[in-house]
Amino acid sequence: MTGYNYAKFSAEHYDLVTFRGPEPGHKAPDVPVETLDGKTRSILDFDGPFLVLELGSITCPLFQSRRGAMGALVRAYPQLSFAVLYVREAHPGANIPAHQSHEDKLNSARRLRDQDGEGRQILIDDLAGTAHQAFGGYPNALFIINRNGCVVYRSAWNNPSATRRVLKNLLNGRSVRSESLFRPPLPPVARKTLKMAGRGAGRDFLASLASLIWNNLIRRNLSLLLRRRRAVAPDVRC
Repeated sequence: MTGYNYAKFSAEHYDLVTFRGPEPGHKAPDVPVETLDGKTRSILDFDGPFLVLELGSITCPLFQSRRGAMGALVRAYPQLSFAVLYVREAHPGANIPAHQSHEDKLNSARRLRDQDGEGRQILIDDLAGTAHQAFGGYPNALFIINRNGCVVYRSAWNNPSATRRVLKNLLNGRSVRSESLFRPPLPPVARKTLKMAGRGAGRDFLASLASLIWNNLIRRNLSLLLRRRRAVAPDVRC
């Protein structure tokens, strides 16, 4: 499988300058996805006032670094819906390679639940990445969607501290501004994740590290600090 399900990670697989996910105040893509028990459902079929949707995969160090903090948010806000959209493997290696079939993707998602202990609902994208690309194509983006199916907050990279502040404001009826500063993965988690992925994953990650640091940690964060972003109301209609 080539193209979307790349066998080797490279920063060139991502447009790290322009994030193309759905804009705040716009309708969230209502793409059919699969649950771990094999049922088909839509992303926008959720309970509670908001859906907190995080994109991730078992080989993504960023996603793995956020899971503890996101689990704390699930416990802090039981009235909300939380879900993980399982996308392509961010850093495929010899142990967890790129998905060759939908069953490969399903098995990786099950491993995330059964071996890594992910407690949020896991929604599985199709092999071509239809939902992933509709939500911008980044490996660890986060979206908060209201009952009207509108995006009220998005961040190209999940920052759980910012996500917590945003949820508190939304539940208190306050408008929020999208995007949060990029935070790199925790080094011990990154090492463990890449080692789990297997031979080749760490090498490919290191080969693109300079580009990742420049585009995310420096360029993107400076742009966010200098750019004025519009606020979106919790009950916005789109």
